[in-house]
Amino acid sequence: MTVYRIVAIDARSRREGRDLRKVGFYDPIKNQTYSNVPAILYFLEKGAQPTGTVHDISRKAEVFTELRLNQTKFKFNQ
Repeated sequence: MTVYRIVAIDARSRREGRDLRKVGFYDPIKNQTYSNVPAILYFLEKGAQPTGTVHDISRKAEVFTELRLNQTKFKFNQ
């Protein structure tokens, strides 16, 4: 069974290094994705750059729509 973890890592650490936080998983066989959207948004707002694959998965989960909504709310609250 192949299941991929989606994690946030520090770019300065090696690829297989310790992750900062697990933010989801992807099971390509079942075509099932779990995304911890608040955690993903937190890291994106802090400047995290998703890989191409994670970007595609996040786009399908509409994470970037949530990010735009949060940024709009932030601008109105200033």
